[in-house]
Order: sequence, then structure tokens, then C-alpha cells
Amino acid sequence: MSIPAIGLLIALVALVGAAQSQEIADLYSNIDSADITINGDAASHVLRMELISDGKVLQTKNMMLDGPGTWIVRWSPLEAKKGNYNACATLLVDGKAVCKKCYSFFYGGVEPIRFDVRDFRADSRGMHLSISSSDPTIVDIYYMLVSGNKSVYITREQGVPITGGFSTPVQKDYVWRQILENNKYYTGRAKIVELNHNQVRTFMNSFLASDDALITETYQDETGASATVVGNSRVPFEGKLVFILSQNGTVLSTTEERTPVLLTGDDETVEISWNKTLEPGIYQLRTILLGQGGDIKDMEENIIEAKSIVRASNITDAQKTSPHPAGAAAVAMIAIALIRRRRLRDDAISGDGINAKNRY
Repeated sequence: MSIPAIGLLIALVALVGAAQSQEIADLYSNIDSADITINGDAASHVLRMELISDGKVLQTKNMMLDGPGTWIVRWSPLEAKKGNYNACATLLVDGKAVCKKCYSFFYGGVEPIRFDVRDFRADSRGMHLSISSSDPTIVDIYYMLVSGNKSVYITREQGVPITGGFSTPVQKDYVWRQILENNKYYTGRAKIVELNHNQVRTFMNSFLASDDALITETYQDETGASATVVGNSRVPFEGKLVFILSQNGTVLSTTEERTPVLLTGDDETVEISWNKTLEPGIYQLRTILLGQGGDIKDMEENIIEAKSIVRASNITDAQKTSPHPAGAAAVAMIAIALIRRRRLRDDAISGDGINAKNRY
């Protein structure tokens, strides 16, 4: 074989290998949405998704891929009829199909429900599920964080027992592992798979990520104040605390302090002190937690009852001028004890004299 022929053969083998390196590894769809997992170097490839019924293409969605991953397709609302549907995924390069995979499902039928999702919500903290089942069952749960049409993270919780009845649902909370970007839209998607009976259900909703935090504890007295703040979002919280001290409706001082950067579950305490110890009286303190944009995240109001502080020197002086100092009290107690002992002795002597007279 000539050298050019060998070179051509190597090129063909490399081309075949490249074509085989892309794969539609997994596909699921229902009448509302679909998720497709692509393996291999699929950058600059086009993913074509088709929703088909009775051989007729109802919808087509095309997406330009930037590499491997799991992609989400949202089918447009339609008046779906009861029957069989196919969702077909085709990977295209320069308009030519590299690989294709289809998923069949039935819509509109009545089937025994092994589990029921009573509630689902995705927000800046994570995903929250409430699942119930009439009979004990075990499911796998896929938690997906989606940005645009692509999942930026997927984790799988395997073998989750659902043992409660419909009246006692199981609560599942999943906290995002990623740091979210403020004022950006994301989608949370949960796919629940019951393997024994091959039942799959998906739920998802979009949310606007925003920073958030809460005031959990405050303290205040004549010398200063403090507030403990806990993060309540996977968007980094970079806010500030404002302490407003007032008396009889008049603001006496306003103090601002930045909080440390907080994520969900992180807590920090911020402390301040007044310029001087407050004079005796009743004061009002308003503690306000502000977000990055200056919006109020939380607020708490408290009362400070400032009292006179008794100093140690005053106590010493009072002891010196007191008409009944501690030493005088001790002397008085000793005198009383001596008087009691003398009376007891006299009584004893009187009793002995009477007894002696009777003996003679």
C-alpha cells in the first residue's frame, strides 16, 4: 500500500472515530419538556428535537451545542390528544445526522400512580419537594440546575424511600452547590424515577436568583448593640446593617456597618458601640438589613431601658458613711450571744440553789 493510501486510510479512521465520539447517551420526554444527555465532543453540533404523533411532526426545536452535557427542551403548549408520542433527538454536523435516538411515551392514559409530588419549588436556595405514596416505594431523584437550555449541574440521589401515606408526605430539600449570579434567571428541574414500575415524573420552574439574608438575633444596652445575620441564598450576600437610635421620636444616631459575605446557612455577628454611655431613659433602636441594591431584607425594632450605672467607688463611699456598717453588725451579734449565755448560767445557778434547800 502506498504512502498516500495509508494517509487516506488514517484520515478515514480518524473521521469514523470522531463521528463515533458523539453519542446521545440518554433521552427522556413528556408532553411538556425533554432532557437529552450528549457525550463526547459535540461542540458546534446542532441538536434537533422533534415531537411526533402518528408519524406527524408536531414541533421541532434546534439548539447549537457548545460541548457535552444535558440539554433541556421545553415543548410549546399544544392541545395534546390521548395517544402515543415520540420525542426524537438527532445530532447534526453540517446538516448531516451523526446519531439519532427516540423516546416513546403515552399521554392521557390512566395508570396506577406509585408516587405523587404534592409540592415542588425551586428558588435561590435550592429545590423543595413534598412526595407521598399510597404504598412504600423507592425512587431515584435527579436534581438539575439549568441556565438557559443547558444543565449546569446534575446530581442524583439514589434509593430514596417513600414510606409515608398520602396524608404524610416526605419532605426533600436540596441546596444548590453552585454560587448563583444575582438577578439572573435559572430553572430548577427534578426528575423522579421509580425503577420497579418504570414510572418517571419531572417538575421544573424558573426563578430569578437574588441575594437574601435574615436577622436572627439582636442585643442592645446602654453601651452599644449587635445583630446576627444568616445567609438565605446561594447568591453571595454583600449587604449592610443600619442601626438607628432614637428617643421620643428624635433620631440620636445612625450607624452603618457592612456585613461579611454570606451564603445559605452562614452567620456572622456585627457589633457597634455608642459614642458614649446612654443617659438614663427609654430609647428605641431600629436595626435594618439592606441588600446590595439598598432594598430592605429584614428589620427588627427594640427598646433600650438605660439605667444609672452604680460605680464601685460609690459603693465604697456608701459603706463608709452607713450608720450600720458590716463591722458594727458583727459586734452587735457577738454582744447578743454573750447576753444569752449569761442568762442561761444565772438560770442554772438559781435552779441548783432551790434543789440544795430541799435536800436539807
